Amino acid sequence: MSVFTNPAGAAAEHARAYIAAILDLLGDQDPVTVLRATPDSLARTLASIPRDVLLRPEAPGKWSMGQVLAHLADSDLVWGWRLRLILAQDRPSLTGYDQDAWARRLGYADIEPADSVEMFTVLRRANLRLIDRASPEDLRRVGIHVERGEETLGHQCRLYAGHDILHLNQLERIRQSVGG
Repeated sequence: MSVFTNPAGAAAEHARAYIAAILDLLGDQDPVTVLRATPDSLARTLASIPRDVLLRPEAPGKWSMGQVLAHLADSDLVWGWRLRLILAQDRPSLTGYDQDAWARRLGYADIEPADSVEMFTVLRRANLRLIDRASPEDLRRVGIHVERGEETLGHQCRLYAGHDILHLNQLERIRQSVGG
């Protein structure tokens, strides 16, 4: 299993390795700059790749670019919920989720890629509005992730920026693999 596979309920050491790998992708880049740039990157991907290529999985049992786009939209939905909990409540519990179960049970393969990019863009804009107005104290507020423990809002910004980079890289890898 890849370090970037992050199933719900994974062992604590796997979660730590996943976090470290995600943060390593971000490196010293400003997370808000990365978060702000991702919607345009996804729009360029959508505009430059034919729909049939977007829907083609890179291998049996692997996601297509369209499924990655659907995952990114749902991931920002989850992040939006988590950041709102952290901003509005004291030390809220943050649940994990099984991304593969979501992809399968929520029909990611059947979602129009353009709809996923539109949803992602709207959600990201709303989430960044909250980050932009967050004070330094707000960024230090903590949620308790059921699998990873305490996470500050600032830490989550770094995680989601690294997550963006991970999936932008994945989209490029799939594009090359399927001939887009």
